[in-house]
Amino acid sequence: MTAAGAVLQASGLNSPELTVALVGVALVTLVWGLERYRTTFSKGELGLSLALAFGIALLALAPDVFAGIGELLSIERRPLAVALIANVTLVFLVLYLFARTRDNKQTIHELTRSLAVEQLSDVERATDPSVFIVIPAYNEASQVADVVAELPERIDGYDVTPVVVSDGSTDGTRRAAAETRALVVEHPINQGQGGALQTGFTIAREHDADIVVTMDADGQHPAEQLDEMIAPIAEGEADYVVGSRYLGTDRSDNGLARQSGIRVFTALINLIAKMNITDCTNGYRAIRGTALKEMTLTEERFSAPELLIEARKSGLRIAEVPVTIEQRAAGETKKPQLGYALGLTRTILVTWLR
Repeated sequence: MTAAGAVLQASGLNSPELTVALVGVALVTLVWGLERYRTTFSKGELGLSLALAFGIALLALAPDVFAGIGELLSIERRPLAVALIANVTLVFLVLYLFARTRDNKQTIHELTRSLAVEQLSDVERATDPSVFIVIPAYNEASQVADVVAELPERIDGYDVTPVVVSDGSTDGTRRAAAETRALVVEHPINQGQGGALQTGFTIAREHDADIVVTMDADGQHPAEQLDEMIAPIAEGEADYVVGSRYLGTDRSDNGLARQSGIRVFTALINLIAKMNITDCTNGYRAIRGTALKEMTLTEERFSAPELLIEARKSGLRIAEVPVTIEQRAAGETKKPQLGYALGLTRTILVTWLR
């Protein structure tokens, strides 16, 4: 018998009883993570449970992997049993901690958005057909008023209502927007662009908006192209319209890395969701108001791919129209390249899987 085999036999890692027990723990851990993701969409808990389940299953089904470590440390049966019990207990304590943390975080975010929506509780609902323009804004005081000022009051028979969601801004964004005709709400704490969009969508639904358009607050999306954005929905040809800088004009001055990343992520979404779009990260989009309730939206930071994939999964008719993306009117992008790429990858995969 080899030294490694002797370690396995002495430690009990190769006993059938222990193998069955560990496989059971791995399955319980995996089921817990999947159930948590199904009910709370907790990506952290899902990732942790997958990693832990894999590690425990590896210990049960391929103990040779750990034999070298056992031989090096001269592990015997009794201390190993104690260590296994302690570590299994630790695993479930960590999972419990993740669950409570996630639940508390989700409660805070829901409360934040509810408080924001309540700020408009006394605003009368529109009676005529309406287009709500949702503008998430984080520290965009220098240009948000100009963005709102360029919006028409009516377009193609629809009343146009701008909704600015100041997402925990610290530079007077809300004050600047409040001087315009827009409906303005403030998140007391930053929620991310996806969280701000969810607040805007809730406001639009509560006011029975016929069409909801999303625009950035940095001046990159020309208001004069609104009629082209809403036309496929107004004419009954689509439920979800994506603006494309690649079918239109790109003046954003994005670097080669960002341009390449957009094309790679667009290709990935087209592959897994069986779509045919050219610009997956464009924040200039239009959605039929009644279609919003068909989509499950949980992403707080990287909302663009989630919206696209959810629209596809919900059976919405998706169209793409050429638009112009201008260079930012002021300031710099708030999206770090590496973090943004990782966040988009995670969002695409978890939205597709759920």
